[in-house]
Amino acid sequence: MNDKQHTIKAPVTVSGIGLHTGVVANMTFLPAPVNHGYKFQRIDLPGQPIVAADVDNVVDLSRGTTIEQNGARINTVEHTLAAMVGLQVDNILIQLDGPEPPIMDGSSIEFINALEEVGLEEQNALRNFFEIPQGIHYKDSEREVELAALPLNDYRVTVMVDYNSPVLGSQHASITAIDQFRDQIASSRTFCFLHELEALYKQNLIKGGDLANAIVVVDRVVTEEELSNLATLLNKPKVAVKKEGILNNVELRYKNEPARHKLLDLIGDLALVGRPLKGQILAARPGHAANVAFAKKIKKQMQEVAIQNVPVYDPTKEPVMDINKITQTLPHRFPFVLIDKIIYLDESTVIGVKNVTMNEMQFQGHFPANPVYPGVYQIESMAQTGGILVLSTVPDPENYWTYFLGVDKCRFRRKVIPGDTIIFKCWLLAPIKRGIAKMEGKAFVNGKVVMEAEMSASIVRKEGV
Repeated sequence: MNDKQHTIKAPVTVSGIGLHTGVVANMTFLPAPVNHGYKFQRIDLPGQPIVAADVDNVVDLSRGTTIEQNGARINTVEHTLAAMVGLQVDNILIQLDGPEPPIMDGSSIEFINALEEVGLEEQNALRNFFEIPQGIHYKDSEREVELAALPLNDYRVTVMVDYNSPVLGSQHASITAIDQFRDQIASSRTFCFLHELEALYKQNLIKGGDLANAIVVVDRVVTEEELSNLATLLNKPKVAVKKEGILNNVELRYKNEPARHKLLDLIGDLALVGRPLKGQILAARPGHAANVAFAKKIKKQMQEVAIQNVPVYDPTKEPVMDINKITQTLPHRFPFVLIDKIIYLDESTVIGVKNVTMNEMQFQGHFPANPVYPGVYQIESMAQTGGILVLSTVPDPENYWTYFLGVDKCRFRRKVIPGDTIIFKCWLLAPIKRGIAKMEGKAFVNGKVVMEAEMSASIVRKEGV
């Protein structure tokens, strides 16, 4: 797996009809900066609203995964997102001039081909993996659906499907590493059963469905009259059924292509947790509703881990921001630059590192015979760490000031002395509104809390910019 974040080198566009809406759309993939993640943009709507690929934005699971934010809706996102995960692309803006990504051939391979055509670009930031810390389970007994995520230092996925069908029977598909996705999973096409077809049309779905972009499994005897009606429904002169039970003699790309496509869907839906995963995913009879419910459980665990866990600092790993990048973002200068590294940063949490040395100016007058790192400096160090988080939410951080508004519930638990390495962890208590950020922070030395506080700050645009 890649350790560094990646985007694409140049914009690239694909075009086609949407599976369920039947609307022709152009979809353009654009490079995006570090920590941007996956975002869609409806450029055909007023204000060109952006929709983050986030499980909390899922609004419909009728036959695919639909997300909505800022008054804009994107239908059937799973095949597009699976391509991003499979190529290990972290940051991308996906512009659409319609409500749904093109279905293309019903798989992810044409998206991957387009992205590989322009190439990937490594970015100077570490990937923000979420490593499954312990077993996470989801079960729907009524539908006999079960999913589990287990700890593993890789991304391994196994899917079992059983449709009680003489045509498909029980099928399995798996990958033991995410870099197998492109060659083993990406070209597996979407499918449905014949008995579902008319119902989907009546639900105003699969308006863009075609035998060129979907496999129709015939799981019962079909009369010539029914075949004629199907031809009318699909706007085809004629349709037929081959003995294997696939409508119109479509050749399967793999004997277990349906199971592989279910694995593709699962990877696309789990992309909605917002971070690349490390873990083993086991899924029995998954579907979009179960996938999204499972993704929500993973995201909840992710948030709990981010708040509760003691940060782990590995000095051998390249930081997200070194001192040069920190001083490009924060206005502070000697002798008041009080953090040395940022080792973690996402949309709600930041972790910074401060190495306390005897050479710092404050020790000349602050208990010189018994040097203790001053509490006010600890607060300021935490505030600077939180300032990085707040400034990461605006596109041009160099054009903003962050000002302290208040400190509450501040406690100093242990003294900090020269030679200590302080790990500051800050997280937002609520979304930033009207430029006001409220966050909680803890400071750790050797795995123990030395200081904690709640802080509020204001982000203000500099005059004249």
